[in-house]
Amino acid sequence: MDEGLLKRWDYKPLLGTILYTLVVPGSITVLVPFLILTLKFRLIPMPLGIYHYLGLMPICLGTVLYLWAAWEFAITGKGTPSSISPSKILVVNGPYRWSRNPMYAGLLFILVGEAIFVQEVILVAYFFFFFLSFNRYIHNNEEPNLAHKFGANYRLYCHAIPRWLPRIRLK
Repeated sequence: MDEGLLKRWDYKPLLGTILYTLVVPGSITVLVPFLILTLKFRLIPMPLGIYHYLGLMPICLGTVLYLWAAWEFAITGKGTPSSISPSKILVVNGPYRWSRNPMYAGLLFILVGEAIFVQEVILVAYFFFFFLSFNRYIHNNEEPNLAHKFGANYRLYCHAIPRWLPRIRLK
């Protein structure tokens, strides 16, 4: 591989994003649900049914959405999802063209899919806990900080792009 390319390409945001993804979203979407289900059911194998297949759709959608958004954040924004090394550039491309928070949305899709997959109310409650937590954090911390950091550009972006789900425009 061309050594000059390695020197020009800043791989640290991508490595930081991978590490962050394994620790934070990995804990939220894999480790904690696994522990909840293990403590409640001792993970009894169950035959696959329609709900399992229905649950896989939002899990897959959420995974792709999160990974795409995290990639854009690391490559375009030159930062990580962590507040320790935040984006240096306002990211408005990729899934950020439709939602201001596609990483959070991706995680929520995964949690909904898991709740459908295992058909357990406790995971529905877990989803709502994180939806409310994410929404409060975004509203009270993240958006004011981004407005301060990126100024008018961020305010215009907020006006044009919804917080969660894309706007459907009928023509």
